Amino acid sequence: MDEYLVLFLNGKYAPLVLPSCRQLTVTDFGPLVVMPGLVDSHVHVNEPGRTEWEGFTSATRAAAAGGITTIVDMPLNSIPPTTTPENLAAKLDAAKDQCFVDVAFWGGVVPGNEACLRPLLEAGLPGFKCFLINSGVDEFPHVTADQVETALQRLCGTGAVLLFHAEVDIGVDPPGGDPKQYATFLASRPRKMENEAIKVVVEQCRKYGVRCHIVHLSSSDALEMIAECKSTGAPLTVETCNHYLTFQSVDIPDCATQYKCCPPIREEENREALWEAVKSGLIDLVVSDHSPCTLDLKQPGVMDFMEAWGGIASVQFDLPVFWTEAARRGLSLHDVSRLMSNNTSRLAGLQSRKGALRDGMDADFVVWDPDEEWTVAEEDIIFKNKISPYIGRRVRGRVHQTLVRGEVVFSDGQVVEVATGSQLLLGPPAAEPDAAKL
Repeated sequence: MDEYLVLFLNGKYAPLVLPSCRQLTVTDFGPLVVMPGLVDSHVHVNEPGRTEWEGFTSATRAAAAGGITTIVDMPLNSIPPTTTPENLAAKLDAAKDQCFVDVAFWGGVVPGNEACLRPLLEAGLPGFKCFLINSGVDEFPHVTADQVETALQRLCGTGAVLLFHAEVDIGVDPPGGDPKQYATFLASRPRKMENEAIKVVVEQCRKYGVRCHIVHLSSSDALEMIAECKSTGAPLTVETCNHYLTFQSVDIPDCATQYKCCPPIREEENREALWEAVKSGLIDLVVSDHSPCTLDLKQPGVMDFMEAWGGIASVQFDLPVFWTEAARRGLSLHDVSRLMSNNTSRLAGLQSRKGALRDGMDADFVVWDPDEEWTVAEEDIIFKNKISPYIGRRVRGRVHQTLVRGEVVFSDGQVVEVATGSQLLLGPPAAEPDAAKL
């Protein structure tokens, strides 16, 4: 393996010119891998308003422990949601002095807030998320196809991206099976709900030429239409999540509600098709969709799947969980960095400072051992509510140190005591940037 020396200048990465250097502190990480810090572009922090679910302190400390140097916070499930400039100000105020890694923010598209989209872009947001189906929280209602068109019209020419929770209500009859069994829940969220929603996204992306992004793709049936859309040059990107790439529906025990999410974890053949799309580059990035809640809303082993909250908590374990399965399938460390650092930063408009090791970029690093194996235990968890399907799972890869802008934020199992993360707001909107295509 090649050896590199780097110099941090005011928190930026720069090549080290050896003859000119004096009195440097040099850290030899030996056989450990030094990579760009991960950028997780899909995290629900839930603050303000639902801080019993999660918060900026706990979420960013967990991210630091997982080698993540930047998270992008979703506009829900905080109260208020990030749908107006005033609500954004409330979120920025809540996050102040609490972030242990850098944090960017998505806005939200909801019925009636189209006049707020341009002001939110001018305030520094990179784009917006919308739901095509009930979001699960009253303060963030879903939008109709007509309202999607209105939003895309407002975003034309800005370079902003619209993220879609791509499921639609297709009138599925209530499942008649045992609600304690995962198969009953799976039957209530068939692939067709995703497929029909993705048809809408593809159509609107091609019509308006605005960057569109499908979050947490679960249905492999949609891959063909996604590939066809991309082949036309339409600015469509797609993510999937570690839980869809790791688990299979048949293995989920009764009342194991820590596995419940929407769209759901599906069958083995679906999982393997998603992996093929990850390997080929058809799926652009892999994220956590960290969506925690309190114990009373999950009650694993007690509550049934139809009544439990849908969301998986995992931000701390992104890297080892992905690498465990990726390495078995022949992916490289370069693939990890592309899928979890470079492309995620591009999605959020951060490619000029995050997601790569280049002169002038932020000095964000994860130092880790990709060969070390360990078992995730409840006592390892730093995020607020210790509920996760990864508890008890054997994984490969351990983070030893995380640096944000040249400063150590996690080392030898401990997060630093002082929060030094920054809030990342972009400049004024410009014409379509390089991030339009990952």
